[in-house]
Amino acid sequence: MAVDMNMSVLIVDDYKTMLRIIRNLLKQLGFNTVDEAADGSAALAKMRTKPYGLVISDWNMEPMTGFQLLKEVRADEGLKTTPFIMITAESKTENVVAAKKAGVNNYIVKPFNAATLKTKISAVLGDF
Repeated sequence: MAVDMNMSVLIVDDYKTMLRIIRNLLKQLGFNTVDEAADGSAALAKMRTKPYGLVISDWNMEPMTGFQLLKEVRADEGLKTTPFIMITAESKTENVVAAKKAGVNNYIVKPFNAATLKTKISAVLGDF
């Protein structure tokens, strides 16, 4: 299945520098339409108004974490099939297990580069 490089990708992080880094990596990989949200509740609001082909979210954010966002997305009939990749600075096994149980499609531990991001996206969406 070919990945639609024009699909909308939503990146969620409360750290502006991280948003810029992820946006630049996605651009390097060829994704053209990238939206940003500063926390889970802002992301959820955007997801309810526009379809996204992929969500890439940080775990640690206030007031709504990426983990809470993931659970909300999976519980929402209209959003539950949205591919979701979680990013975290912590590689704790229990976090990975919790995210998998909650329905995450893939998991990235910071720091990461374009090659890692491409591998993780390919595992979720197919090769591109």
